[in-house]
Amino acid sequence: MSSTEPAPRAVHVPVLLDRVTELLGPACAAEGAVLVDATLGLAGHSLALLRAHPGLRLVGLDRDPDARAEATRRIADAGVADRATVAPAVFDELPEVLDRLGLAEVQAVLFDLGVSSLQLDRPDRGFSYAADAPLDMRMDPSGPRTAADVVNTYPVGELARVLRVYGEERFATRIAQAVVRERARAPFTSTERLAHLVRDSIPAATRRTGGHPAKRTFQALRIEVNDELGVLERALPAALDALAVGGRLAVITFHSLEDRIVKQTLAAGAVDRTPPGMPVPLPELSPTLRLLTRGGEAPSEAEVAANPRAASARVRAAERIRRAT
Repeated sequence: MSSTEPAPRAVHVPVLLDRVTELLGPACAAEGAVLVDATLGLAGHSLALLRAHPGLRLVGLDRDPDARAEATRRIADAGVADRATVAPAVFDELPEVLDRLGLAEVQAVLFDLGVSSLQLDRPDRGFSYAADAPLDMRMDPSGPRTAADVVNTYPVGELARVLRVYGEERFATRIAQAVVRERARAPFTSTERLAHLVRDSIPAATRRTGGHPAKRTFQALRIEVNDELGVLERALPAALDALAVGGRLAVITFHSLEDRIVKQTLAAGAVDRTPPGMPVPLPELSPTLRLLTRGGEAPSEAEVAANPRAASARVRAAERIRRAT
């Protein structure tokens, strides 16, 4: 394909679509309600909610220019462009985006975390170990640090930490040591070379189960390159602060590190902080959130069969029941 030809449109199957629209629907139903899709991607969830609620307005954030362009096309094709604003932003920039738009509060916020279908299906972006490509993994292609930078410059201890913490890789030290040995011979530039090295660094018995041996390493590098967990830790409190009373937030996660952050943040807002022994609950210490899901809800077997990428997805949601004082 020449550089002048448009990229093919990705096939997009939104994960947990029915459950997300059910959870956020009550908050999106009022005329003039605002939905913030903090990880717009290809706009699958947002388009479903815009179609279901004619008075809903969308503010979509995404750091990836390819995703923004495709989402903008899809929104225009659906005839709802007049109700949508697409902003180039990382989702921890949500307060600044709302301030620029003059929005003091919103009625719904959605996070669909992790790598998008568009990013996975474009081999040149370097997110997938399934095809050889430059070792990049930046969600924002103008970002300062690539996966190749991490692999070729991090000391062995720091590289092992990234793989162990962000990839939950039990052979992190072996892989990091192998990377450092091999990069002394030649820097890593391709996904294929790295994937082969990871496979060869893991014991043969372990390679036979658990999917591709490089899956955890690629996840860890992607999280490090894009500061995904740091951004999430900053963005969740900001999103909750922006919710109006009666507003709802839903978060789709794909691995335990993300899910733990979401679980702890929502649980903290859903507890009564009145000290033990007080004769009556103190209103100013009562919960600010009501949990809408029982733990992290998984997709149905039918959805996973139709869309294998949904297998590890979990959704948690909460409703704001009072303003923090």
